[in-house]
Amino acid sequence: MTTQILGDEFDEALRLKLGEVLRQSGARMNEPAAHALGGSQESVSMVFDLDGEVLTVMSETYIGLSIHGPEDLVLKIRRAVLDEP
Repeated sequence: MTTQILGDEFDEALRLKLGEVLRQSGARMNEPAAHALGGSQESVSMVFDLDGEVLTVMSETYIGLSIHGPEDLVLKIRRAVLDEP
């Protein structure tokens, strides 16, 4: 398992691109997004199923937009979102 920070949590274009890549990959959200607020920090967690694997997408103040799951799948999603070779 690995976690990759994709960029800033407030980058709307990045969020949209991640959503597009997940949809095109066939990912399905397992449960409604979980929101938490503590002082000046906010976090949103979304859990997806993709090819029988679990991916967790987190948006956290001061940390960024991240994806967590099996390394090969996380890196594949990262490359697609960030247009990396």
